[in-house]
Amino acid sequence: MESMNHSIIRYILCRVIELTGVLLLLPVLVSVFYREKQGFVFLFVALCCLLAGNIGKRMKPKSTVFYAREGFVTVSLSWIVISMIGALPFFLTGEISSYVDALFETVSGLTTTGGTILNDVETLSYTTQFWRCFTHWIGGMGVLVLIMAILPLSGSYNMHLMRAESPGPSVGKLVPKVRTTAMILYGIYIVITCSAIIALCLSGLPLYESATLTFSTVGTGGFGVLNSSIADYSTVTQSIFTVFMILCGVNFNLYYLFLIRKPKEVFKSEELRLYLGVLFVSAVLITLNIRGDFKNLYAAFHHALFQVASIMTTTGFTTVDFGKWPEFSKTILFLLMLLGACAGSTGGGFKVSRLLIAVKSIRNELSYVVHPRSIKKVHMDGRTVPETVIKSTQVYVMTYVAVYLFSVLALAIDRFDFATDFTAVAANLNNIGPCLGQIGPTGNYAGYSVFSKFVLMFDMLTGRLELFPMLILFSLKTWKR
Repeated sequence: MESMNHSIIRYILCRVIELTGVLLLLPVLVSVFYREKQGFVFLFVALCCLLAGNIGKRMKPKSTVFYAREGFVTVSLSWIVISMIGALPFFLTGEISSYVDALFETVSGLTTTGGTILNDVETLSYTTQFWRCFTHWIGGMGVLVLIMAILPLSGSYNMHLMRAESPGPSVGKLVPKVRTTAMILYGIYIVITCSAIIALCLSGLPLYESATLTFSTVGTGGFGVLNSSIADYSTVTQSIFTVFMILCGVNFNLYYLFLIRKPKEVFKSEELRLYLGVLFVSAVLITLNIRGDFKNLYAAFHHALFQVASIMTTTGFTTVDFGKWPEFSKTILFLLMLLGACAGSTGGGFKVSRLLIAVKSIRNELSYVVHPRSIKKVHMDGRTVPETVIKSTQVYVMTYVAVYLFSVLALAIDRFDFATDFTAVAANLNNIGPCLGQIGPTGNYAGYSVFSKFVLMFDMLTGRLELFPMLILFSLKTWKR
């Protein structure tokens, strides 16, 4: 086995630190506008990052040899480093008194989970609130994808980084160059972001709220600026959130196909059809189940669709306390927690494409049992799914179950009931945020111990990075020379 190329990993991490410094300057501008002293802390941390990153990147890598192992390690360490740095302003401003809690909030933001340890988010300064929501936008499309889009990285390692960070059973390039693919994805991301900000402004929200809540929406994160999440906004505003949550749960590659005028390819997507079908069928079923709790059928459907969109896209916004809904509705929402959105979207979860591959694989296996001589391939969108993708999906399922059970067992050390621990792991491993039980939609994770918070942070990062990049860090073979 080739020895790991530590120099190239160090070089990319320095670029990540430098980029973090640039991103931290945006809250400084907010602090200038609102005349808040917290901006000095953000400026200090930003300058330290810019200095450290600039010094580090001057030490050029000894070799540009870069394999999948380096890609997984680089992506995992990058997310850990940016989380540790991003937590510093929360802690140094004193707005979150514990660094562990600040780290939990930052990991939750960057992984677009949206779970919080804060009891009162409305006491945060405008500057800190902006950074808290902006972490969703940073993590939504991916930290390394952003670096590839804006920084002149070169070499054959770009694809390994994108594969390690992008969600879904398989990752491909939209165009021959990986950097151009990253730029196209971020271009689409920015257009959707600007569209959401404009729509929210037109609905009556101030620009600050429109921007911060848009970061949480298009990043499918769920941090709000009010303790009530989205409940206090008008029906029109809530409907805008619903639309953009659904849009950001779609594979961004399909938007590119629209841009190059290939709409037929979009509608051929089995994943898209199943995603929209499950979403609307779930909303209808929940509407029928909760119609007695609302003044009319439209109100019931409005809240059902909002909550289904929020949970399935793993955003985590709430308009009502769905923890008080009937068991049938809560069961549907829990299953949607596990399923998640489409591959290649900003949403988390198991992914609709994996469900399709798994179901078709089971169907073929059953057919083989009845007809041993038959040879059937798994097809999706008119193409044969490679055996490597089918195998990776099967391994993903087994690994997911193992991580899930380990996490539930670890959380059992604290004194929460089983339903709370079980759904808390689902909410964090699938990057949703709110769960059921004692930590319902109106609760938070402050009551968990430091150990449990680290377990949940591990789940958030593992879920966002599709399990394997984080798990590889714990393999001895990864670090052997």
